[in-house]
Amino acid sequence: MAATTGISIIGTGMIADFHATAIAAVPEAHLVSVYSRGAEGRDTFAAKHGCKAAASLEEIIADPNVKIACITTPSGAHADAAVPLLQAGKAVLCEKPMEVSLEAVDRILEAERRGGGVLAGVFQMRLGRGAQLLKSAIEAGRFGRLTLCSAYIKWWRAQSYYDSSKWKGTWAMDGGGALMNQGIHAVDLLQWLAGMPQEVAAFTATLAHSGMEAEDTVAAALRFAHGGLGVIEASTSSYPGSDLRIEIIGDRGTAVMVNDRFLRWEFAEPQPGDADELARDASTEIKSGTSNPAAMAAEGHRRLVEDLVRALRERRKPMIPGAEARKAVALVLAVYESARSGRAVRVGP
Repeated sequence: MAATTGISIIGTGMIADFHATAIAAVPEAHLVSVYSRGAEGRDTFAAKHGCKAAASLEEIIADPNVKIACITTPSGAHADAAVPLLQAGKAVLCEKPMEVSLEAVDRILEAERRGGGVLAGVFQMRLGRGAQLLKSAIEAGRFGRLTLCSAYIKWWRAQSYYDSSKWKGTWAMDGGGALMNQGIHAVDLLQWLAGMPQEVAAFTATLAHSGMEAEDTVAAALRFAHGGLGVIEASTSSYPGSDLRIEIIGDRGTAVMVNDRFLRWEFAEPQPGDADELARDASTEIKSGTSNPAAMAAEGHRRLVEDLVRALRERRKPMIPGAEARKAVALVLAVYESARSGRAVRVGP
């Protein structure tokens, strides 16, 4: 039996527990160590998950038993850990967003190229059965010409969510608010399915929370390269919160997907099994944190950990390589630029 792949976790916030749970559920992997700047936090985390508390990032880099590091620090600190790890040849599974600026994202990508490490992004909503089926149907042309492609992330976060941390909702460490933190999963899913929009025109506002720098409400109009239009609505101001919703509409079909289950799946040219999709059991959905970030499931993270472990062994790219994870950041930043400038903005490559 092959030895299991050693993994370390960098950062001990809430999402780190999901990574630890995911690692424990992958037979080919084991958790070696954890590191965070706060000694108390890393000691508590290490005791809880039965791993070593590393005294420094350098200790993890020097450890030959660590092949993969999961980056779960605040978003604006991702590059601080990912760059030296990748330069040392380690593999990195980096939480969303990859970083809060394209300059920082590109430094991470350059470290991957220079050091020979492998970089994977955390966008687990792509991995659901419904998302995969939707992607295949688009590529097969079942929707005809795409006309309206939209994403809705109308979530709720209590004031206590932002009050509990110095970095949530800040520009420097969170990179923004409802769109960059919560909405980015749907942003990534939409651009992966429908393609990157060429142009965005957006408004942002802070309507339901006090003391946060960034927005809790976003409305953006999109124009895609294929001529179709769409919208992104994102918020943490929508009590009690609605599940993530994706709509793909064309002149030959309509699909409405909530989390990973279809509410509509209708085509001008039906195929056997179409009706079954509407009745599919939703118990295996990759769920999101609509009103409580701790309520999401760890299944998506498990699939990402498993894929990266196998990608290393099979010497292939992971399912969501770093260059792919960059796209969602580029789109979010274009939305923010449009909202600040009051004009439509072209989305860069």
